[in-house]
Amino acid sequence: MKKLWLSVAGCCLAAFALAQANVKPLDELQQEFVDLRFGMFIHFNIPTFMEDDWADPDASPALFNPRRLDCGQWARIAKAANMRYGCLTTKHHSGFCIWDTRTTDYCVTHSPFKRDVVKEYADAFRKEGLDVMLYYSILDTHHKIRPGHITPEHIRMIKEQLTELLTNYGEIKALIIDGWDAPWSRISYDAVPFEDLYRLIKSLQPNCLVMDLNAAKYPAEALFYTDIKSYEQGAGQHISKESNRLPALSCLPINSSWFWKPDFPTVPVKSPETIVKENLVPLNDAYCNFILNAAPNRDGLIDDNAAEAFRTIGQLWKNDGKGKPLSAHPAPVISRNIAKHKPANSSWSHDMNLMDFANDDDFGTAWRSNKAVERPWLEIVLGETEQPFNLITVAQANRGIKKYRLEYLHDNRWCELPVTETDDKIKIHRFERVWGEKVRILIDEFDETPAIAEFGVYDERP
Repeated sequence: MKKLWLSVAGCCLAAFALAQANVKPLDELQQEFVDLRFGMFIHFNIPTFMEDDWADPDASPALFNPRRLDCGQWARIAKAANMRYGCLTTKHHSGFCIWDTRTTDYCVTHSPFKRDVVKEYADAFRKEGLDVMLYYSILDTHHKIRPGHITPEHIRMIKEQLTELLTNYGEIKALIIDGWDAPWSRISYDAVPFEDLYRLIKSLQPNCLVMDLNAAKYPAEALFYTDIKSYEQGAGQHISKESNRLPALSCLPINSSWFWKPDFPTVPVKSPETIVKENLVPLNDAYCNFILNAAPNRDGLIDDNAAEAFRTIGQLWKNDGKGKPLSAHPAPVISRNIAKHKPANSSWSHDMNLMDFANDDDFGTAWRSNKAVERPWLEIVLGETEQPFNLITVAQANRGIKKYRLEYLHDNRWCELPVTETDDKIKIHRFERVWGEKVRILIDEFDETPAIAEFGVYDERP
């Protein structure tokens, strides 16, 4: 494994030198993503050969054998639908890799099929003039990358797999990551360090967007741990078409589930007319790219009924230009929240909504000030020794706070931090690095009783 990591590290250095030649600003990449407007999600992996989307983690690689695989068919269908890109499930939650990886034997090259599906997909989509994106699951039940089991060796394997995917298959426009800091996976950004992997991805391909499917947890008004805000409709995640101003992605399968099932060829797929009228058009108007899933069958082909629906979408809707220009928004928060679960103090709270709810890593709970308090305050104790930080976020449960101050305790003296006040529900403040034992917010004016869902403190790397 050590020799493999040294080899991968050498590839990283070569890729890094090449990648730095044409680095685009993040806001430009986000606008380009919105401008793509429509793409094909492709759920194709070992669950294709089983009855469940979440495959048996001990399923034999011998199951994976798509004898008539034709990624060119996928690409031609995507182009006929006026899509601009594809995104393939390189590894789903059960850990089976459909590329030629050196990190594990649980992969396509140890199956009867043996061919590198990721390479064939990437080549086929580029041949049709379509962009290439990849999906990758952090949760991996075969290799026991799940809560309570994660080891340094797991982290190294994830880094090596991402390095392979971002060095061996040309330009990757975006990496869609799943199974990370979601309520159902429970793998935190501390257990598998988000900022480390984010920076690795950007070092290999600076223009590759990092999209974590974490909308179930984080608020819709700011980008936490993702370059693009994502919404999985089947999981109950729906974008606000009226209020969204962030670059976004909404995903939906054209069938009843993500991976192929034996009844798919005979059961009607979703209506092309409904897809266009209720998804494509309104989502694009809300700064949101729409990705519609195809589920290739066990031969490796998209079924005729699904293929016909995609072609009909292309007849009903034309990808006729750029999307709406994005408004300015803060850069994503990608660093570890050092305020999480630290001791908190406050002025009098309302009922049971105590100060501890302000940094419990749950945006669904909140500290609420008692309505009798005229000048509420909240304080987080970072530690017995001073900690460095350069970013504070105040995620409100309402929009009540109007004027406030941020201070930190340094050398037994409270020092004020620069604050640019906005009406935003999520207030994000970046500043030069300081050191302190405590941080507090002093609320001077409000028109609704203050309620803070999460108070975050971060030390962003340069």
